[in-house]
Amino acid sequence: MGSGQVTSSVPSATSEFQGRHVTVAGLGVSGVPAAKALHARGAIVTVVNDGDDARAREQAAELRALGITVRLADGATLPEGTELIVTAPGWQPDKPLFLAAGKAGVPVWGDVELAWRLRGPDAAPWLAVTGTNGKTTTVQMLASILTAAGLRTAAVGNIGVSLLDAVLGEERYDVLAVELSSYQLHWAPSPRPHSAVVLNLAPDHLDWHGSMEAYAADKGRVYEGNRVACVYNVADERTEELVREADVEEGCRAVGFTLGAPAPSQLGVVEGLLVDRAFVPDRYKNAQELAEVADVNPPAPHNIANALAAAALARAFGVPATAVRDGLRAFKPDAHRIAHVADIDGVRYVDDSKATNTHAAEASLAAYEPIVWIAGGLAKGATFDELVARSAKRLRGAVLIGADRELIRDALARHAPEVPVVDLDRTDTGAMLQAVTEAKRLARPGDTVLLAPACASMDMFTNYNQRGDAFAAAVRELGTGA
Repeated sequence: MGSGQVTSSVPSATSEFQGRHVTVAGLGVSGVPAAKALHARGAIVTVVNDGDDARAREQAAELRALGITVRLADGATLPEGTELIVTAPGWQPDKPLFLAAGKAGVPVWGDVELAWRLRGPDAAPWLAVTGTNGKTTTVQMLASILTAAGLRTAAVGNIGVSLLDAVLGEERYDVLAVELSSYQLHWAPSPRPHSAVVLNLAPDHLDWHGSMEAYAADKGRVYEGNRVACVYNVADERTEELVREADVEEGCRAVGFTLGAPAPSQLGVVEGLLVDRAFVPDRYKNAQELAEVADVNPPAPHNIANALAAAALARAFGVPATAVRDGLRAFKPDAHRIAHVADIDGVRYVDDSKATNTHAAEASLAAYEPIVWIAGGLAKGATFDELVARSAKRLRGAVLIGADRELIRDALARHAPEVPVVDLDRTDTGAMLQAVTEAKRLARPGDTVLLAPACASMDMFTNYNQRGDAFAAAVRELGTGA
């Protein structure tokens, strides 16, 4: 199947890695299992890592105890004799290590590529999910549906569970729900999923990929070699273009998902029901009810789209309709994803700290009306005119925080000049409490105070989780004093 060579997951003297000099770039979730797997298969492994913090030293000690060479604070130099590099997904293609590898003719794989090549002959097929936003939620929904169907599965990949650990572990799976980032796909030419979806495409990580075209092309790799279904977003024609460009196996179908009524070969919504017109007999005349919109938690439009994408992949794998319903009902979203925090004086407070780019924030803003919007942080090169123009009619007010808040303030002045704006010029630990307090002042009964920052969090917080926790704590404090 496809061009990926499959080898046994059992170490042996005849392993293709026996005696090869392999450099693993980066420690962390992917680098440590990659180094161990390669060492177990007879490779001569050297790990290079940019950082030299306490966590890196702890991981280095673990690997050195196995006889693996580790070079900390030295991720730029190509070790002498390197025949293959296996990289952590986040390392940029223009790093000196990779430029040196290119000159020397040394191939570079990611951990996903390595996992694919180490799959055993009876390995579980992959149902793969990528896209700018919604990947983790969709993969978790998919795993819940597959579990409801009685299948042995796990949500793995970019979700934080190493694909290598899943592929090489003792547990046997029937199918894997695999989240793949654009970084991972860039370094993975060989994987051939059973079926896959690109949920959506919006500008993101362009500093890493170099252009929107390169970013989209890396996302599109997920469709290569698909056997049963390439699932695309009817509302995002770029995802369908990627399907048309993909080299798939004979008989693989294009299957769309839409928030409207589905055409044949699509899944969609009809009168409050999620319905399937793709995986049914005579899809031109028939449709299969899968679940109610109310079974999706929470039933915001972009989350319904996630549910439809997950259902399409599950149905491509042969899962019955009842399992889709049961799996969606059982699914519990992760924290900081349009999470309802509290209702205070008739105002709803919602934490979507995970909305770290404009595309995610727009989807979040589309779920509520009227809104007092808390936004701002690190823009990562983003612009906000389109987001504000599309969302202006929903805004009661805006409270801006963070290093790049002036970019959002200027967009509001251009496209929503009537919306009152509070600009908070502080980054201390009390900033979020003041932001929530100002939002409460602007809000009226029936409104939603929504944290959907459209920006990264690292200017003020460790990560989006800490930002969301600060919001929830501020809301609770506000409620106590109400």
